[in-house]
Amino acid sequence: MGREELLFSELEGKFKAGAPDFRVYIVDKNTVFGLPYFGGGFSVKDRGPVPGKPDVKVIIVIPARYNSRRFAGKVLAKDTGKFLIQHTFERACQAKLPEKVLIAADDQRVVEACQTFGAECILTSAEHNSGTDRIAEAVAGIDVEIVVNLQADEPEIEPGNIDYVAQLLLDNPDYPMATLVAEFENAGQIADPNIVKVITDGSRAIYFSRAPIPYDRAKSGIGDIRQYLRHLGIYAYRKEFLLKITALPQTPLEKTEKLEQLRAIENGFGILTGKVKHVCDGIDTPQQYSEFVKRYKSATEKKE
Repeated sequence: MGREELLFSELEGKFKAGAPDFRVYIVDKNTVFGLPYFGGGFSVKDRGPVPGKPDVKVIIVIPARYNSRRFAGKVLAKDTGKFLIQHTFERACQAKLPEKVLIAADDQRVVEACQTFGAECILTSAEHNSGTDRIAEAVAGIDVEIVVNLQADEPEIEPGNIDYVAQLLLDNPDYPMATLVAEFENAGQIADPNIVKVITDGSRAIYFSRAPIPYDRAKSGIGDIRQYLRHLGIYAYRKEFLLKITALPQTPLEKTEKLEQLRAIENGFGILTGKVKHVCDGIDTPQQYSEFVKRYKSATEKKE
């Protein structure tokens, strides 16, 4: 181990140990700077890839639409003292595999808000039909291989889930796209059309629907909840596939279910799935946001 790696290990160790007299500044994935509070310090510059990082370039893009149908301006809701988009951005920054986090906005107000907390934000066309289309525009000129699509209304996303969906593509080069699934907690969730259901063959997605699938004929509808899986709205794409799929026209089932991932299935592309345990619902309505604010404030008070 060279001197630079030893220094980085020391920095990382002190950071994890929470040493009160030491700060670590990560400028980017290849530049780390450590500085004692009392002055002086040392830096580790151009040290090459961080150990354990993939050679493949991975980034997260968060599509942020201002005029949400059910909760207008929700990405800039600020009852916690932070913008909703800021909460999601900060969670995304905790993921280990991506090299950076980018926000793709449709409104100058979102761009200006992102500037206040230091996020890189690109203003894209307001005419896009989906967040995936917005992401495709944002990454078209970026040198990247895997793009993680993280919804802006996921302030409690588990950072490990972000790494996992990216790792699925790293480990399975034959797949152009990956997403995550989880078990349901109760039958009410299965009946809810706002929670998307998915059927897989164990790893590959067969179909997504807002309806309860599979239909249990013996139970006249919903059967044992253990045979159902819910879809989590996070994706990883290979860049070339992302640009290809967004250039294709909408498909019949996609239009019927209002689920853009069906475009991939209807065109014969495989979607790899990974199952996770930790699930936090996104923010779709003012009521859900209010509940999130309560959880956030309660957790903050416990830390103080």
